[in-house]
Amino acid sequence: MGLVYTELTLRNAIDVGFAKLGNITEEEIRQTTVRALVDTGAGNLVINEAIREKLGLPFGGTSRGTLADGTKVGYQYVGPVEVIWKDRFYSGVVILLPDTDEVLLGAITLQAMDLMVHPKSEELVGVHGDEVLQRL
Repeated sequence: MGLVYTELTLRNAIDVGFAKLGNITEEEIRQTTVRALVDTGAGNLVINEAIREKLGLPFGGTSRGTLADGTKVGYQYVGPVEVIWKDRFYSGVVILLPDTDEVLLGAITLQAMDLMVHPKSEELVGVHGDEVLQRL
């Protein structure tokens, strides 16, 4: 299977809360659209420092993990961030790897949004289709 990329909208979830309270306007919510590599081997969504700064995401803490090449690294997590893909949504913290060039869409975020890589078409799809959301 080849590499699969998708477009995501990332929004500062704190800003979203402030907008719902009327403290800021919808237009003031910090957000960006990114091209993400769908990486089922990654645990969570991974962003770089430039995206963190653009969204104004605060640091949440630190942890340790292992990269695809086996290198063990310490990392910070940031957020909360809203992740939007078409009609799917996830809100939570994301991993910050300051020097990475690509946004990685990992397995935890995929599962939370009920998404998978279709093995034949090699594209991101809803696991249970759009009809699931129509029933909610």
